[in-house]
Parts: sequence; structure tokens; C-alpha cells
Amino acid sequence: MKHLEEKTLSTQQVFKGRYLKVEQDEVQAPDGKVYYREYILHPGAAMMIPILPNGNVVMVHQYRHAVKQVMLEFPAGKRDRGEDSLITAKRELAEETGYLANEWKLLTEIHPVIGYSNEQIDLYLAMDLSRTEQRLDQGEFLEVIEVAPKELMTLIQQGKVTDVKTQIGAFWLDKILRGEWN
Repeated sequence: MKHLEEKTLSTQQVFKGRYLKVEQDEVQAPDGKVYYREYILHPGAAMMIPILPNGNVVMVHQYRHAVKQVMLEFPAGKRDRGEDSLITAKRELAEETGYLANEWKLLTEIHPVIGYSNEQIDLYLAMDLSRTEQRLDQGEFLEVIEVAPKELMTLIQQGKVTDVKTQIGAFWLDKILRGEWN
């Protein structure tokens, strides 16, 4: 696959925000021509699928400004610099939902928007939950709800859950609950 790779000739940072950076690379493509590639550098994130003893999952309603709507999602959060994603997952689960999990399983890692970002999200199954105090970040507003996995799949089929990380997590959960994945 080396014949498909591009050679980076130069990199320029074109924007630096609180936690996202936009860079522009000048690249030489396999055809020998020079092109420009813009992309977002992201610190990475973790998403949790918290399963309650009754089989339902813990989810959140959160307003997402980029799409200007309230979304139904699994809890998730960005990694702090140098932080292991499991630490991120544990911290974000407690902060956002007020739950702790005694059992964790890494399901997979995803790159949700490879066309313009290096973002990687690690997806975890969080089990054996217990309540703790919810500690939202300043400026973070969300509603914690409990959803039956079957209802979640129906909401996805109806186009009411469009967040890609949540859809992928729901499909993993469905396979696990059907005994098709261990």
C-alpha cells in the first residue's frame, strides 16, 4: 500500500483553538503533483456504553452547537494531554452521568472523520455500575436518561440517533447482547 501514500513537504498551523488545531500540509501525491491537505488535530476521546443491572444503558441528551440540536448519545469525553483512554473513560462516566463502573472492557477504537481529522475514540463497555455524584464541567449541560437497547436500535432506524460514535456503540452492544461477540 506504500504506492498510495503521500509525502508531506511542509506543515503549517492555520488555526489554534482551546483544544483543536487546524493544519495544512503541502504534499506530493503518488502522481508526483503537489496538493494541499487541511485537517483537524484532535486529542482523542473515550466513549462509554454503561450497562445497568436491568439491561438498559445510560445515555445523555446534550446540545451540540455544530449541528445546532440536542443529541442522544452515549457519554463520552476528550482525553487530557498524555492521559490513557481508560482513565478518560472512568473520569467522564462519573462526571457526566454520576455513575462508576467496576468492570471495563475495551471494544474497539474508531476514527470517525478520517477525511478531515485524526480524532480517535476508544469505545468501552462499562459494567457493574454504582451511583456517585455527577460533576459536570463548567458550561456543560446534559440530561442523563436510561434507554432500553431495543429502543435505541429503533431510534437509530428512525433516524433519531445520528451521532456516529453512538450508532457504532449501539451496533456493538446489539452484537454482544445477541451473543455474537464476547
